[in-house]
Amino acid sequence: MESEKVEVVDYTKPEYYTNREMSWLSFDERILSEARDRNIPLFERLKFMSITSSNLDEFYMVRVASLKDMVHSEYTKPDFAGMTPKDQLKNISEKTHKMVELQYRTYNRSILQGLKNVKLRILDYEDKLTQEQTRFIDDYYDEVVYPVLTPMALDSSRPFPLIRNKSLNIGALISKNGKKKKANFATIQVPSVLSRYLEIPRDEDGNRCIVLLENVIKRNIDKIFQGFQVICAYPYRIMRNAELGIDEDDASDLLLEIEKSLKKRQWGEVIRLEADAGMDKDMLAILKKELQIREEDVFMINGPVDLTFLMSMYGLKGFDDQKVEDYTPVDVPCLRNKDDIFTNIRKKDIFLHHPYYSFDPVVDFVTSASVDPDVLAIKQTLYRVSGNSPIVAALERAAMNGKMVTVLVELKARFDEENNIGWARELERAGCHVIYGLVGLKTHSKITLIVRREDDGIRRYVHLGTGNYNDKTAKLYTDCGILTCDKRIGEDASAVFNMITGYSEPDEWNDLIVAPIWMKYSFLQMIKDEENNARAGKKAHIIAKMNALCEPMIMEALYKASAAGVKIDLIVRGICSLKTGIPGVSENITVRSIVGNFLEHARIFYFYADGAEKVFMGSADWMPRNLDRRVEIVFPLKQENTKADAMHILKVQLADNVKARIMDADGKYEKQDRRGKRPICAQDQFCEEARLTQVLEKQVVENTRVFIPAEPMKEENGE
Repeated sequence: MESEKVEVVDYTKPEYYTNREMSWLSFDERILSEARDRNIPLFERLKFMSITSSNLDEFYMVRVASLKDMVHSEYTKPDFAGMTPKDQLKNISEKTHKMVELQYRTYNRSILQGLKNVKLRILDYEDKLTQEQTRFIDDYYDEVVYPVLTPMALDSSRPFPLIRNKSLNIGALISKNGKKKKANFATIQVPSVLSRYLEIPRDEDGNRCIVLLENVIKRNIDKIFQGFQVICAYPYRIMRNAELGIDEDDASDLLLEIEKSLKKRQWGEVIRLEADAGMDKDMLAILKKELQIREEDVFMINGPVDLTFLMSMYGLKGFDDQKVEDYTPVDVPCLRNKDDIFTNIRKKDIFLHHPYYSFDPVVDFVTSASVDPDVLAIKQTLYRVSGNSPIVAALERAAMNGKMVTVLVELKARFDEENNIGWARELERAGCHVIYGLVGLKTHSKITLIVRREDDGIRRYVHLGTGNYNDKTAKLYTDCGILTCDKRIGEDASAVFNMITGYSEPDEWNDLIVAPIWMKYSFLQMIKDEENNARAGKKAHIIAKMNALCEPMIMEALYKASAAGVKIDLIVRGICSLKTGIPGVSENITVRSIVGNFLEHARIFYFYADGAEKVFMGSADWMPRNLDRRVEIVFPLKQENTKADAMHILKVQLADNVKARIMDADGKYEKQDRRGKRPICAQDQFCEEARLTQVLEKQVVENTRVFIPAEPMKEENGE
């Protein structure tokens, strides 16, 4: 009897995947859709409009720059979605031009009208001003702006000036006799040291009025070029390749090498030009020629060039009714007592969920250690920290108090390199032992180890988190962490720092999963275990929350698990190259993205594990860079209280029907139809739950969790 043929599915087909860059732009479109949503308070929409612009800036400086480097080096290998670098650049150009056009259509037709409705006007260059407004602008120009300006002309003796990356500039054609044929090109950088906008006296209708700095300069531009006639003047802005391209193997001093490379970032290849839509064609031709920019990388802007200024406008006083009420993080319930941080950690592992609960326990953890006579050593990784960081101040104090302080400062944290160089030098001056990580790898893990002498011997206290040690962003990003004195985790923490600071490479770990060597295959094994359980007829379920998913081996493993019957729920904020709804491949996979008032940043991973229910959190996304080229840590939640807290986050986010967008079979993200359903916004619910613990504080006892119940989720297959 012939055996049945088993159909072999090729899970690597390009049509099963979405190109990473297209997925990134799809995320930016989701942010833009928040700016377009009239149900959102007007000033919140300003923020989303600004974030759309800043995200696109980074996308060009990093991703487009990288693709252009590939094209220059004649690299033609397609990615897992079957697209060569040239293909990707072509698609990116088409998609970003459409996105920018939609962004400015929204700004001109919706945002400006909304501002007028609340009696706030952003005046254009051509708008008529009152005498008082004109006098105010001219006085501001003469007294504040003019002394800062430096015009630069282009002629036979002066070459085209170097235009700084991301700087806003005004190009002008100037002539002695007013004739365009003999005009010279000149440019003025709009000073970034001054506010981009200026509030001027109200207009005749009582509206508050704002004028942009470039329009202040344009109105007075004749004063700059005395003896010349200004034929025309238009704003423009360029984006340069921001990749540093450091050869660490040949760098004798990484800190000095990065410092030198940072200067080059200002003068890298021009990869994008934004110019006023009305710009004179001769001026545009000069810019394109001198900047050596291709037509597809030119964006003609119908409005203010660079809308990131809208973020600073959010701070205007008097518009509280147009904003979401500021949320103040709540104290962690189990720390609302008179015991010190170490005593509380010894009671049980402490789960942290920012920004709903305060970041103060993390600061207190390091600050207390810095002055505690029983603390012998502090070891910490720093990736991005705030200005005037209390964490850094505590580390300096600890070193001055004679404790052994070891700090890994990641110098290669993109766009924070200069900041981190400053912190590294400051910490060294205070007596800390500062290291810069492993050659060729970024250290992205978030870990603090405190070694303390106690009555029963040496005890190690550890903080592990999903986000940076940044007290400012901890109020804006959603992140999770734990404080623990678990012995096995403490041993692993010591091994992590020994690996980073020396040449130690552990054969095995107790509990932590560490990249780049061990993490990818640990995740692949856990996914495979769920697949095997499903094939054996057992319940199998994976829930994974992260910022990005584009690691080919992980995606293929998820497809195989889905095909075997594993229920897979993915909560992916940004890039997701996996597709849903492919018959026989991804029918059991759901993907949702949540874009809200806070930036979703936590990584949580759940595996049913035949009823053992494993839950992990950590610093790593499912991306090649995280799993192959970074030092990352994923850690298990071992105690029932922390496991329950993490599971609650996942369940509420899976129930979100307000801010969650669900990926359909075409790769598009759509909000759910919630007619007849109670609206559930995960971020709002977490805020309310945290507030409720304050209100009911006296009723909350040890191990009691008070939550507003989420709408029950329907379980499939009788689960």
